Order: sequence, then C-alpha cells, then structure tokens
Amino acid sequence: MKKSIHINCDLGEGGKFDEELMPLISACNIACGGHAGNLESMHRTVRLAMEHNVEIGAHPSYPDRENFGRSPVKMSEEDLKLSIEGQVLSLKQIAESEGGKLIHIKPHGALYNDAAKDENIARIILESLEIMDEDFKLYVPLNSKISELAMGKCDLIFEAFADRNYNENYSLVSRTGKHALITEKEAVFEHVFSIFKDQKITCENGVKIEAKADTFCVHSDTPSSLEIIEFLHKKFAEHGVGIRNT
Repeated sequence: MKKSIHINCDLGEGGKFDEELMPLISACNIACGGHAGNLESMHRTVRLAMEHNVEIGAHPSYPDRENFGRSPVKMSEEDLKLSIEGQVLSLKQIAESEGGKLIHIKPHGALYNDAAKDENIARIILESLEIMDEDFKLYVPLNSKISELAMGKCDLIFEAFADRNYNENYSLVSRTGKHALITEKEAVFEHVFSIFKDQKITCENGVKIEAKADTFCVHSDTPSSLEIIEFLHKKFAEHGVGIRNT
C-alpha cells in the first residue's frame, strides 16, 4: 500500500473554511470567475496556497454563477472555449503575479460531468487548453470521455470523490438524489480507504467497481468538510499513510 494520499479541495468559492482547510490538503482548485470567484478572492486564495505549499489549480466552469456552475449551459463552442480560456488565463496570471505557478486544471460541476460523457464538451475543453501551450496537469473523472481523448496529450490525474456516491457507470449520483453526498466522516473514510487500498468503489446500490485514483476530492461546501478532512488525516495516519504536499 502506498504511504501517502493526495487530497484536493475546491476553494475560493466563498466558503467559510478556506483558511482552515488549506493547510490540510495537497492541492486546491481555485474558482476563477465562472461559477464563483473574483480577482480579490483569486489573489487571496493563491497567496494562501503558497503559504502552505499547496498545489495551485484552476477550476473553470460554465459561466453560470446563478446555479453555481452545477447546471449545463447551452452555448456555442467558440463562446465556451473563450470562457474556459479566460478563466484559466486569469488565474494563471494572478498566480504568476504572486510569485506562484498554475499547475493543474480541473473543470467544475456540470462542465466536469459533461466532459465525462460528452465527447464534444471534452474536446472543447482540451482545445481551450492546447491554445495556451502550457504543460498543465488535467484532473479527469474515472472512465471518462475526456480521459480517453486526452490520453498521451497531457499529464492526466485521475480523480475520485471522497464525499460523493457513484453509479455503476462511474457517474456521480445526482445532487438532486437523496444519497448524492457522503457527509458522515466515518463513511467518507471507508469510501476513500476502499479506493485507496483495494481500488474498488462501492456504488450506491452496493455493486463494487474498479477504481484507481491519483487524487481524492473533498468539496469545501460539503457539510462538515473541515471535520471530514481532519478525520481523514487521523485515520490514514493510523494506517501509516500521510496526506502529502506536492
């Protein structure tokens, strides 16, 4: 069994616990104006990440602050491409102005979920990143269209969600469903430890599916997110596993 685990968290979204969460994670995905975030919050979150040696990532989304980027948005390919480019470049420039470096990209919400199953959306995201001519790491869902298209083109980081339940086809249980979120810290640990140790996800219906993840996400807006991550530190330490910094 590996001796360290990589934990990422979506920050800069207006949550209450960014300062407490940042020292406990390996990487942060910073909202860059699509679903949340502004210039002030991006600067502040980048500085906080640098202070704690946490990997800086951009978290672009559909431009839809009203629905927090969690609903698909119909827009032209060109408009979506320009929106993603603008969000990523904005954070990249802010990170560099603070003396830091943008390391990875992780689409947010509906954009992330659409890229998992829609080849066209996946292609648009990849084309928007190719234009920037940077070697960004790309966080991708397990068994996804975007991971298939991006294979061999960039450094892929396969992600599993610590605080979300899965369907058998690797999609996340819809947030409109009763069992979408895993909020009990003990249940989150069991879910993550099964993937980390045995490379198995136990789906909502009890079926186990293969899963090999490089990083695990805890959403900052999940109830008790701070308590969850503190508990993960404690329980993994009991197994001789640390939560690593980059």
